[in-house]
Amino acid sequence: MSEGAALTGPDGAARCPWALSTPDYVTYHDEEWGRPVHGDDALFERVSLEAFQSGLSWITILRRRAGFRAAFADFKIAAVAGFTDEERARLLADPGIIRNGAKIDATLANARVLAAWAPGELDELIWSHAPDPAGRPAPRTLADVPAITPESTALSKALKKRGLRFVGPTTAYALMQACGLVDDHLETCVARGRR
Repeated sequence: MSEGAALTGPDGAARCPWALSTPDYVTYHDEEWGRPVHGDDALFERVSLEAFQSGLSWITILRRRAGFRAAFADFKIAAVAGFTDEERARLLADPGIIRNGAKIDATLANARVLAAWAPGELDELIWSHAPDPAGRPAPRTLADVPAITPESTALSKALKKRGLRFVGPTTAYALMQACGLVDDHLETCVARGRR
C-alpha cells in the first residue's frame, strides 16, 4: 500500500488517512469536509475558523467549534461587525476559543469589511475561484494533494484586495477543500464524490 493512501477504518470503509485518528475527524470527514458550503455567514465562519487554525491542528479548532460559534454570535456577519472593545476583551478571556489577539482582531475586522458587501457577494467571490473538476484527477495518496494552487493564490489575492486578513494562499486552499470547491478525498475514499 502506498504511503498516504486511503486506509480502512473499523467499519470496513476506506477513508483519507487523516480522518481515522479520532472519531471527531471521522464524522467531520464523512459529513462535512469537501461538501459544498454556501451563504455569506457560513463562509465567514469557515474563513474565520481556517484563520484560527493557522499554525495549529484542525482538531483543535473542530473540538472548539461550538465555543467559537457561541463567542462569535454564530458567525453572523452583521452581529460580529458590531462587536465593541468590551466584546473583544471578552473574546480574549474566553477559554472556549483560541485566544490569539491577532486572529480575533482579524475576525472582527473581516466582519466589518464584509458587512459593507452586498448579500451573496462573499459567496460569489469565493465560488468564482472553484476550479473545473474535470481538470483535477482524484488524488491517489496524500502526496497528490497540494497545499497551494493557482486558484487558491488567486482567491487569497482577491480576498486581500477587498480588505480581508489572515487569508493567505494555504489558508485559502484549506477553505476551498473544506467548503467543497475542490474534492480532495482520495480516489478510493468512501466520501469521494459525495456532494
